[in-house]
Amino acid sequence: MSEIVTQTQIEEAAEAIRQLTSQRPTIGLVLGSGLGGLADEIENADVIPVAQIPHWPASTAPGHVGRLVIGSFEGHTVIALQGRVHFYEGYSMQQITLPVRVMQALGMQTFIVTNAAGGMNPSYKPGDLMVISNHINMPGMAGNNPLRGPNNDSIGPRFPDLTEPYDPELRDLAQRVAEKEGFKVHEGVYAFVAGPSFETPAEIKFLQMVGGDAVGMSTVPSVIIARHAAIRVLGISTITNMALPNPEPGTQHDHEEVLATGRLAIPRLAALVHGVVAGLQ
Repeated sequence: MSEIVTQTQIEEAAEAIRQLTSQRPTIGLVLGSGLGGLADEIENADVIPVAQIPHWPASTAPGHVGRLVIGSFEGHTVIALQGRVHFYEGYSMQQITLPVRVMQALGMQTFIVTNAAGGMNPSYKPGDLMVISNHINMPGMAGNNPLRGPNNDSIGPRFPDLTEPYDPELRDLAQRVAEKEGFKVHEGVYAFVAGPSFETPAEIKFLQMVGGDAVGMSTVPSVIIARHAAIRVLGISTITNMALPNPEPGTQHDHEEVLATGRLAIPRLAALVHGVVAGLQ
């Protein structure tokens, strides 16, 4: 399979979905590690295994079930991706972001993406939620950008602006929803690393020094693709573990910890996403 995704492949995948549902979503949701249960809140849902969609990459990561759920959610038609694929699974940046291109082709105008992340800001604790205000794209700065290759000028410009990759109005809305629901959400910078190994203490110290508040292995490539198409983006991280430069002796991190903490945060995350979607115009 070529690392470059063509417009024909995007259109074929979108058409396959249109053949399986009559619903036309305007809001896209990506549900990250351990957070796929939020899709159970979608009503009148058409559930499509991604294996039925041509050119769609298959996830191999635990906690990512690989289904599209299209239906009604707080008065809007949404398309939710239960599980995502990651760069560390061996796909190219264009392959892992094909789902975003397809959702855009189906009519997505607002993109809400969630993830599990390690907290680098000492004021955070496991189970907290963080609205992403900006990001640091470590693989992208080294050349692994999902926009590498030929540009489709009908979708977006060759050199898209990322001054505000995460929509300020959506971030403000998320803060108001959290306040109304009675819990606090942080706002901070998400540092994207390739994985799959967890970061060393030295790497965490570096990422803190350059302004990172949380670190994870997803989201940023999808956000770049969405912003290339002028889609509004809201990013929400669940802080599933602390990633600090001076860990206690014997400290170890594993994916089961990520999944377990993610499950604990689901009620607040669900309330936040419900409130944000309900508040969209």
